[in-house]
Amino acid sequence: MMLHIPGVLTREQVSEMRQALDAEAWTDGLDTAGAQAVQSKRNLQLPPASPLSQRLGQIVADALSRQALFVSAALPHRILPPMFNRYEGGGHYGNHVDGAVHRHPLSGEQVRTDVSTTVFLSDPDEYDGGELVVEDVYGTHEVKLPAGDAIVYPATSLHRVEPVTRGARVASFLWTQSMVKDDWRRSMLFDLDMAIMNLRRQLGDTREIVSLTSHYHNLLRQWADL
Repeated sequence: MMLHIPGVLTREQVSEMRQALDAEAWTDGLDTAGAQAVQSKRNLQLPPASPLSQRLGQIVADALSRQALFVSAALPHRILPPMFNRYEGGGHYGNHVDGAVHRHPLSGEQVRTDVSTTVFLSDPDEYDGGELVVEDVYGTHEVKLPAGDAIVYPATSLHRVEPVTRGARVASFLWTQSMVKDDWRRSMLFDLDMAIMNLRRQLGDTREIVSLTSHYHNLLRQWADL
């Protein structure tokens, strides 16, 4: 399931983050690339251990945690600290699948990467190219969102970032270990949750809606991997 979440960050937050990021020293993205990624990864990254990366990453993580759509879609169990990348001057990242397990930089625990999230920090008119292209069983999807918006998609998806031929594409990205690792089950739970929320707004807590809510939580209880 792919989900566009608008307005995760306010325009003021984006502006302040961009000012800080534009003044910071970036490093070669190959520093965090695996054996396959070395062949196709051409971008810049903010060092994850830098104080700025940790401070801005916390802002992104807190903003996502307040988004009901993100919580419903990702069903987060553990969230890895958000990181930051920059594509310019032809920078790109060829087709790849995110590593299945990442080590949390602070706790050292192994975190399974079920859900990928990109929060855009550049508006589409600031750069040419740079589309996030995600391939799944339903086809190929190009994503280029306003600054402050997020795209959430399964980390199992083959995806790439097209070359940036003008300007700079700046974004934050992160991975989430979900309580429900199967994407199809997460999608069903999300659809059921959205239907319950819409019905509650229209009808209130009727007996039937309470019954649907019970089914939702029992399914989550059955499928949660904790």
